[in-house]
Amino acid sequence: MFDTICTLPLTSDLFAQAIHPSEPIVSVGLAGGHVQTYRLPPVAFDGSSGGDVIASENGFGTVDTEWRTRRHKGSCRTLAFSVDGSQLYSAGTDGLVKAADSMTGQVVSKIVIPLDATTNKTDAPALLHCLSPQTLLLATDSSALHLYDLRAPHSQLASRPSQTHHPHDDYIASLTPLPPSAASTSGFSKQWVTTGGTTLAVTDLRRGVLVRSEDQEEEMLSSVFVGGMAARGTSKGEKILVGGGSGVLTLWERGQWDDQDERIIVDRNPKGGESLDVLTMVPEGVGAWGKIVAVGQGDGLVRFVRIGQNKVIAQLRHDGEYEDQDHPGEPVVGLGFDVGGRMISGGGTKLKIWHEKVGGKDEDENEEAEANGVGKRDLSDDSDEEDDEDGDSSDDERKRRKRRKQNKGKDKIGNHGIMATFSGLD
Repeated sequence: MFDTICTLPLTSDLFAQAIHPSEPIVSVGLAGGHVQTYRLPPVAFDGSSGGDVIASENGFGTVDTEWRTRRHKGSCRTLAFSVDGSQLYSAGTDGLVKAADSMTGQVVSKIVIPLDATTNKTDAPALLHCLSPQTLLLATDSSALHLYDLRAPHSQLASRPSQTHHPHDDYIASLTPLPPSAASTSGFSKQWVTTGGTTLAVTDLRRGVLVRSEDQEEEMLSSVFVGGMAARGTSKGEKILVGGGSGVLTLWERGQWDDQDERIIVDRNPKGGESLDVLTMVPEGVGAWGKIVAVGQGDGLVRFVRIGQNKVIAQLRHDGEYEDQDHPGEPVVGLGFDVGGRMISGGGTKLKIWHEKVGGKDEDENEEAEANGVGKRDLSDDSDEEDDEDGDSSDDERKRRKRRKQNKGKDKIGNHGIMATFSGLD
C-alpha cells in the first residue's frame, strides 16, 4: 500500500485541507482559526536509477512551514487554491473569505459573506472552489451557493456575489466540477455537481440549477468525477461517484441525474457502515492499473476502490487503533495527491504524508512508523499582522459531524471482508 513519510501534529482540529496544483505544497485550516502552509520535499529525478526518486526517501528532505497565521476569528472552515495556485482562499465562521498570496500568506483581498437571509445572522461557510480564473464558488450552511467574479478589482470584492443559487435544502457537503465539453473555448468547467442533504444537483454557470435528483434517503457527503472509462450502450464512460453516510458509494452516469445506477458497499460494518467523508482519484501511474478511488472514512480509515470491478482492494489507517471498532479514529477530513504523486491525508490533529511502498516492511510497522529526519517543522515564523492565539474548536462543526452519524442510511449489510492488495501499493 503506502508508507508514511511523516506525521505532522497540528495545534487544533483540522477542518480544511488544500493541495497546490503545481507545487509540493499543502495548506491546512484549523479549528483555532489558523491557516498553515507546508512545503514538502521535491521529487527529484535520479538518472542513474532510471526513475523518479522522492528526496525524502533518501533522508535528505524536510517538510517546512512556509507560513502560519491566525487568519480567522473562529474556525477556518474551508480552503481553496486559485487555478494557477498563486492565491489561497480561506473562509471562516467569522463571516469572511480572505484571499492571500499562497507563498507569503499576505492577505490581498477580503469578501464579506452575505448574511443568512432567514435569520439575518452570520452564514458560516461550508466550502470554497475556484471554478476558473474568473469564478469563485462559495457554499454556506444555509444552503446558499454564491458565485463571485474574480475579475472585479480587489476593492470591490466585498460587494454582493454576481449570482446566488440554492440547489439543496441543506448545506452543500461536496462540489465537483464537470469537465468542459469539446466545444469549450475557455477550457474551464461551466457546470458542476453538488451534494447536499440527501440530494444531488447540477448547476450551470449561466443557466443556474439545471436538475436535482430524487431524495436518496441517505446523506450524501462527498463526490468525485471519474472519466475515461469504456463507453457501453448509453454510457459515455463518465460518472460521478458519491460517498454516503452509511458506507455506500453510489455511481451516477453523467447526464442521467434522476437516480443512481450502481452501488458499491465500501464499509460492511454490521453495526452500520462508516460515513464516506472525502473522495479523491488516485493519479494514473500511482498504484495499480485501472481507475482507483481513495475513500476517507469517518473512523479514520482510508480505503481504495477499483472502479469497473467495483470492489475495495486495499485499506490503510490515517488515525485510530487497528481492530478497535469501539474506539474508531478521527474522521478523515482531507485526502488528495500532490504533484509528486504523494498522498496527503488529514484528520483530527494530524496530517500524514504517504508514498508508494517500495520495500517489504510489515504493514502494521509501516502504519505506525514515522520517518527519521523528515517532517521537521519550523513554527517560529508566525510573523503576521494578525493575532496568533488558538481559539476554541467550532461546536457547530462537531454537531454537523455528529448529525452525519445519526443520519446514516439503512444499509447494514454483512461483515468486514478480507481486503486484497494490489500491485504497486503493497
